[in-house]
Amino acid sequence: MKENNAPKTIRLADYKAPNYLIDTVHLDVRIYDEYTDVVAHLTVRANPQVPNASAQPLELVGADLELLAIEIDGEAVSSERYQIDEETLTISNVPAQFSLLTMTRINPKTNTSLEGLYVSKGMYCTQCEAEGFRKITYYLDRPDVMAKFTTRVEADKQAYPVLLSNGNPEERGDLDNGRHYVIWEDPFKKPCYLFALVAGDLSVVEDSFVTTSSREVKLQLYVEPHDLDKCDHAMDSLKRSMAWDEEVYGREYDLDIYMVVAVSHFNMGAMENKGLNIFNTSCVLANAKTTTDMGFQRVESVIAHEYFHNWSGNRVTCRDWFQLSLKEGFTVFRDQQFSADMGSATVNRIDDVNLLKTVQFAEDSGPMSHPIRPDSYIEINNFYTTTVYEKGAEVVRMIHRLLGKDGFRKGSDLYFERHDGQAVTCDDFVKAMEDANGVDLSLFRRWYSQAGTPQLTVTADYRADQQQFSLTFEQITLPTPGQPEKLPLHIPVAIGLLGPDGQDLPLQLVDGATVDPANPILELKAAKETFVFTGIKEKPVASVLRGFSAPVKLCFEQTRDELAFLMSNDNDGFNRWNAAQRLTVAVLCDLMQAYEAQQPLSVDPQLMAAFRSLLTDESLDQAMVAKMLELPTEQFLAELLPKPVQVDAIHHAREGLKKSLAEGLRSELEQVMDRCPLDAEYRYEVDVVARRSLRNTCLGYLMSIADDRATEHCVQQYHQATNMTDQLAAFRSLVHSDRQEKQRIIADFYDQWQAEALVVDQWFMVQASSPQRDTLEQVNGLMKHPAFEMTNPNKIRALIGAFCNNNPVNFHRLDGAGYGFLADQIITLNKLNPQVASRMATIMTRWANYDKVRADLIKAQLKRIKTEKLSPDVYEVVTKALNQ
Repeated sequence: MKENNAPKTIRLADYKAPNYLIDTVHLDVRIYDEYTDVVAHLTVRANPQVPNASAQPLELVGADLELLAIEIDGEAVSSERYQIDEETLTISNVPAQFSLLTMTRINPKTNTSLEGLYVSKGMYCTQCEAEGFRKITYYLDRPDVMAKFTTRVEADKQAYPVLLSNGNPEERGDLDNGRHYVIWEDPFKKPCYLFALVAGDLSVVEDSFVTTSSREVKLQLYVEPHDLDKCDHAMDSLKRSMAWDEEVYGREYDLDIYMVVAVSHFNMGAMENKGLNIFNTSCVLANAKTTTDMGFQRVESVIAHEYFHNWSGNRVTCRDWFQLSLKEGFTVFRDQQFSADMGSATVNRIDDVNLLKTVQFAEDSGPMSHPIRPDSYIEINNFYTTTVYEKGAEVVRMIHRLLGKDGFRKGSDLYFERHDGQAVTCDDFVKAMEDANGVDLSLFRRWYSQAGTPQLTVTADYRADQQQFSLTFEQITLPTPGQPEKLPLHIPVAIGLLGPDGQDLPLQLVDGATVDPANPILELKAAKETFVFTGIKEKPVASVLRGFSAPVKLCFEQTRDELAFLMSNDNDGFNRWNAAQRLTVAVLCDLMQAYEAQQPLSVDPQLMAAFRSLLTDESLDQAMVAKMLELPTEQFLAELLPKPVQVDAIHHAREGLKKSLAEGLRSELEQVMDRCPLDAEYRYEVDVVARRSLRNTCLGYLMSIADDRATEHCVQQYHQATNMTDQLAAFRSLVHSDRQEKQRIIADFYDQWQAEALVVDQWFMVQASSPQRDTLEQVNGLMKHPAFEMTNPNKIRALIGAFCNNNPVNFHRLDGAGYGFLADQIITLNKLNPQVASRMATIMTRWANYDKVRADLIKAQLKRIKTEKLSPDVYEVVTKALNQ
């Protein structure tokens, strides 16, 4: 795409309220084999808040639509009064209030973008967020236009016996020629991005939930018939989510029916459409034979997330797409709270922070860096990012920490009460928190508008003669695209000082202030601040940023002895894990230097002793032990360590450390596995999940040795496992080894599970992430496998995404073959599904972090992609990547 034909940039500063509003929408969707006709009957009025709005033409947006008819107040509109271009329908001389009828024709069967109305395995379904409704009919496709929807769906009854839409079913009936219809009415105003429709031959699992006010809500999960045995966990998760939201946030569900539909072709995880959630099958289907513990956790989390959106996103929605984190960041925080309450709070927090540090920190320091409330975008789909979601959740979490549990609840109550039925902004959310608690968060608001990850440097000083211990904090945020200068942020730092006995000391500041033991935080508001604690009789060990109380890069020099002490004694579970990670990273840096100098790799005995202590102490929480034994991933290390990224040194140091630990701790690892036998019957319970996690972590270590004994043990687990968690762990360990047995196991796994699409995705993923040198050639072969579909995002993520994201040593091959492979796929996907193509393209945006040879190879592929006729989605990513 030529620069002079570049897509338009949308800017927050240019926001204007719409000239017209839509009060009611009556949609009549008629599905036929070759096409679908959509009759839209809208009641439209000039916006009273916009001066001279009625003097302006009505401009509706639409994409890939054939206009068949257009009427105003029952009369056909002459062709002279309207104009159609590629994306808009403009009608001149409209009344201040009127009824508009349009009839459009669309072809869902050829819609591979999976936006608007499309077909997945014979089932019609929709995805309208962010701007997909315009592919269904001409409309004011923006979130601040909210209307009441009535939807009539008509189709062949035998082929599509199930017809669903938002709200409550009001009428159904049979028609001539074997057709039928259902009319749905949603009593709540909503933006069109929350519209949903499903037509298909589906089976249903039903249950009910009684709300606090004694209303009975019908719960329905619609799936393909062969998936009926995978619905129990999702239904149970939904009921627990509803009860939790009533208890913790006082939010009750508001319709008579709540529906979830499982769809195999879906760009995202799930969608919170009012009353009719559409889910990727991977986020709703689960049973012990086909789903891992991690899969169960994901279903529980995503079910909760979409349900919680009923209030934080639907009843109160966002004014414009720049405010996306208003609903997503808040709701991610809510689902994280829920998951913490349902399982291990510490383990869940570790997982959340690992994602943030690995993916979001990388995003923050690259060309796609943006605040959680962006200033501009070309394609909004590119801003469904870890910054908006996960960093957005961290910003909400900081408010929760500053205000405390009760104060945050007061703020959320006021927010929902004040803005129910409205489309609002991030500032409205913060204002409700301020007003409910009588606090000033004006400085804190910078988190919403300032991009980048702050670096927080901490220095400690102990003065025995004065019994004083001081901590000095310096914060700095590096320049990001469009923001060369940064201001200090309001940062809550949770803290503890450990005495020689490992217990927390009371915190008394020299100015007489006492740090609240129930919420021990220091509030940083300046570029540099020092806090001096008094009454400290012996030098303490500081535990800083407990619970990861702020999304910052912590730079705090502590000795390996201090880190080992924190590993063993810190009463904050997250910081115990983090101390283990920091100690491990220090050892990995030693090994990287040894690798670069072509010296033997030797493991620090202190780390070996620390890991031995973890394995032999049976009193410890098994889930925590498993987490503390996990080595930092290569992706995590690439983001954490100085640039350019030492791809090969990181890989070989990590593999060398894992093997050395396994060899030095073999007896202890085998003893733990004996203590954690395979399950005779699967149970998804916290302690049982922890035991499986620890066992499989130990198995992974032993298979790094990959001798006959370890391999035999692994093959035995593969065949004897009664659940997917244990079988997949053994499968992964074998496939990632160089043992001959793996080819037989690869064939066996596929033969066993070829009828289960989600398990086949795991089959692809494990092979694509193998560190063996021929993996790219294997991936190219798998691209031709009958089970692979280039039109299915799940398959793309499982094979292409897994190789390029999760296999650094092979993706970053020095011959550039990995980069050429990805560029080929991006060019193909750009024509099929621009949204997925742009997500794949973001993998290549970090070229500046690599050595010159690799950087030049990546840039060459980006330039090749740019010679194509690109969608706005891909154009934005590629252009920003090349312009950094």
